[in-house]
Amino acid sequence: MTLDANGTSLTGVPDGPGVYLWKGPDGEVLYVGKAKSLRKRMRQYVSGQDEREKIPFMMEQVASYDYVVTDNEVESLILEANLIKQFDPPYNVDYRDGKSYPFIALTLSDPFPAIKYTRERHRPGTRYFGPYTDARGARDTIEIVRRVYPICRATCLEWKRLTAKGGEPTGKPCFDFHVGKGPGPCVGAVTPESYAERVGEVSAFLEGKRGGIASDLERRMREAAGELDYERAARLRNSLDAVNSVLAKQKVVSDRPLDMDVIGIEREETIAGVHVFLVREGRVLAGNEFVLDKGFDVPESELIEGFLLRYYGETSYVPKEIIVPALPEEPDVAEEWLSRLRGKRARLSVPQRGEKRALSELACTNARHTLARYKQRTRYDEERLNRALLELESALALSAPPLRIECYDISTLHGRHSVGSMVVFSGGRPDRASYRRFKIRMESEEANDFAMMREVLGRRFARDIADDARFGSRPDLIVVDGGKPQLSAAIAVAEELGVSIPIVSLAKREEELYVPDWDEPITLPTGSSSLYLVKRLRDEAHRFAIEYHRNLRDKAMTASALDDIPGVGPKRRKALLKAFGSFRKLRSASAEEIAAVPGIPVDVAHDIFRFVSPLAATSDSVSEGRTAESD
Repeated sequence: MTLDANGTSLTGVPDGPGVYLWKGPDGEVLYVGKAKSLRKRMRQYVSGQDEREKIPFMMEQVASYDYVVTDNEVESLILEANLIKQFDPPYNVDYRDGKSYPFIALTLSDPFPAIKYTRERHRPGTRYFGPYTDARGARDTIEIVRRVYPICRATCLEWKRLTAKGGEPTGKPCFDFHVGKGPGPCVGAVTPESYAERVGEVSAFLEGKRGGIASDLERRMREAAGELDYERAARLRNSLDAVNSVLAKQKVVSDRPLDMDVIGIEREETIAGVHVFLVREGRVLAGNEFVLDKGFDVPESELIEGFLLRYYGETSYVPKEIIVPALPEEPDVAEEWLSRLRGKRARLSVPQRGEKRALSELACTNARHTLARYKQRTRYDEERLNRALLELESALALSAPPLRIECYDISTLHGRHSVGSMVVFSGGRPDRASYRRFKIRMESEEANDFAMMREVLGRRFARDIADDARFGSRPDLIVVDGGKPQLSAAIAVAEELGVSIPIVSLAKREEELYVPDWDEPITLPTGSSSLYLVKRLRDEAHRFAIEYHRNLRDKAMTASALDDIPGVGPKRRKALLKAFGSFRKLRSASAEEIAAVPGIPVDVAHDIFRFVSPLAATSDSVSEGRTAESD
């Protein structure tokens, strides 16, 4: 259905659960989503009520839509997962490299099911185990499985002939049967019933249920030896050695037979690293890692739901518990969907303590390493930063990419303890050694944001004119926090001092850039590298200013509190401030620690200790109240 500009075409959309598809001009599916109420949810997109960063950019490309009504929210989630697999929409969470990961598959619909390594699109009648992010590991697992449980390979020519004949023996033995790796259905050496039992054991092994397998193999080996069938006992011993070698590599994380997946996520702008620990019978079976392409900075709940849909929509095994760093937006619906996939109850959890919490933190640490390796391998940071600088050059009509950018912010509380900050990004990265901070000198009665910005920039430009080496080289671009008034103040100072540097201001709410002599502000593309860069600049300048403002305020509070202590004059007050930095730290110090401050006699130290101790509660409430107010 075609989407008109004002969204009136949505009037026919039902007010019930279902799945919606936004489509581009050529009918391509851009995004798949689910909703309790299709009409209300889709109208949020059209009216601009959905505040996710990707939505405005996506809606510019939307030409039509479609929807499917479902009976309930769980059915919606199931359909959403299937449609995402089918269409692979660009605005849904996806694997970064776009590749399909390998699986181990059992062709259960065949008379004698075979095992295979595959990247194929999932077919009915075949059970898939994975995905495996380590292709070599998947192939090695198949070899171990076939050593423990001889089973047909899907690449075996005789097995293909056998399958084509509906399971009738071909009469011609395959190579695997000759060397003892194949069970021999091609020559009638195994019955369908015993072969099916073996396939069940293979499934259990691939699910991670391996502890019982070792004890079973050992029992069968002893029975064979007791029956003097030494050849069979030797084969079982070799199989047992193979299983034990696998178990030895698996870290035991619990004495309990835990069956769970532990998902860790590390987010960064448009990408995220994911690490999944597969814990079976209390052992870490494997660790799979993925890099997700978010395209935009999406909420963590949406990112987690997107990964759950992608990952468990493809795998055949869902554990009893899935540990996540945060719950999806509708955890009950997600749990019901996972339970249907599992065939019995599955639950999502965010552990707060104990061994599960430790595993969750370890998974997140591994996700951080996954992301770092990906960025190093693909030179992601370098490409992103270069792209950001080139985008800024184009958007602001600069003569060259702004390799050195300075950003300024003001922090104050009713005109008291006012400070300014200057942060520097070189080549798109923070250059913290070049950061500078300014204590506002003007009287508080004169202070306002514009006047204080004029003072800070005036002092900065004066340093530039004086060629002060402490301020480094001249910037290629100056960004001031605020709107048109702050920009006007900055330009006025530059003109007064004869400094010619491109200056823009960044509005707080709409992320709009104001440029001199331009009638309308610039809005950088949503999700663009340049937008992330200027936002990071602004946030870093704000953080640096707030930090300095709080330090000054704490020192002033400490000095005020010390004024009333007998025996403490300006000199000793200065020594105490230098030693402890804040009244809170002084209050927590012992008399001996106070006496260790140069210039503080022991008797005065004890007087100070007795004086400050009763003030603990009062000082706390004043300090915390003012800190919150400054934010």
